[in-house]
Amino acid sequence: MLDVTTKWGKHAEQRLQSNRIAWLTTVGGDGRPYTVPVGFVWEGQTLLIFSQPKKQKLRNIRKNPRVTLALDETERGQDVVIVEGTAELIDDPQISMKMPAYVEKYGASIESMGWTLESMAADYSQAIRVTPTKITVHVV
Repeated sequence: MLDVTTKWGKHAEQRLQSNRIAWLTTVGGDGRPYTVPVGFVWEGQTLLIFSQPKKQKLRNIRKNPRVTLALDETERGQDVVIVEGTAELIDDPQISMKMPAYVEKYGASIESMGWTLESMAADYSQAIRVTPTKITVHVV
């Protein structure tokens, strides 16, 4: 989906790999958008997010899997990357916050907040995989 042979595709991939926070927007049953900050890992063609069970975003995804993610670090609006895609809830015990890519990206932050990887993984046990349908890059 992401053409990394282009200048903009390479740039988007770099941002997807390095940015730590994205704003995930789902749509509630009443049609209103619901936006929350999330950590994520770019897996090359998909994004992996972890959530606490029973959160609104999960209820929304079950009803409507179409989502949008906007990367948080926009350089004051000068470097915007937006991902539109389809989300699915993953129930696989092998996929958790203890995965090497997630630990590499967030392990030090998790520990600095007083959590252990095990306690954070237990609390944020619901995996969400987002498959992009469109990635938009706006660089001024």
